[in-house]
Amino acid sequence: MPGLWLRGDLATNPVLDWSFTDKYQTVKVQTRDRLLFPHSITTYCVSCSGQLYLTSVYRAGLQYPHGRRWNENVARDPHVRIKIGDQLFDRTLVYVTDPEERAAVIRNKAKKYPEQIIPPTSYINVFRVVSNDERASI
Repeated sequence: MPGLWLRGDLATNPVLDWSFTDKYQTVKVQTRDRLLFPHSITTYCVSCSGQLYLTSVYRAGLQYPHGRRWNENVARDPHVRIKIGDQLFDRTLVYVTDPEERAAVIRNKAKKYPEQIIPPTSYINVFRVVSNDERASI
């Protein structure tokens, strides 16, 4: 069940290497719905080449962003708050369309979560986490 506001210590320093997230199985992500109310969920995180990625698995027949409310919120407003441990990070999510980048993240996800079985008919959506300043240059 989704939650509302995330609480923790707001991190203000830039993060140059997100590999510290490898020790966390899940993170919490706060988006905003159409009425600007917070909508928080728990999801998987994967680091790849020092970058942080979030994933969202869609069963056959669903198409991004429909089918997951947090994905619909991100498609409308990519600014999110991510809680990793007790730290909060205000960031922007960028939907990954590059096949090589996406494949590398999915490989890392399979290594990090070997117990997770994803049906072959499912599609894994991948989001790169960037600083709000980086988003301006994309």
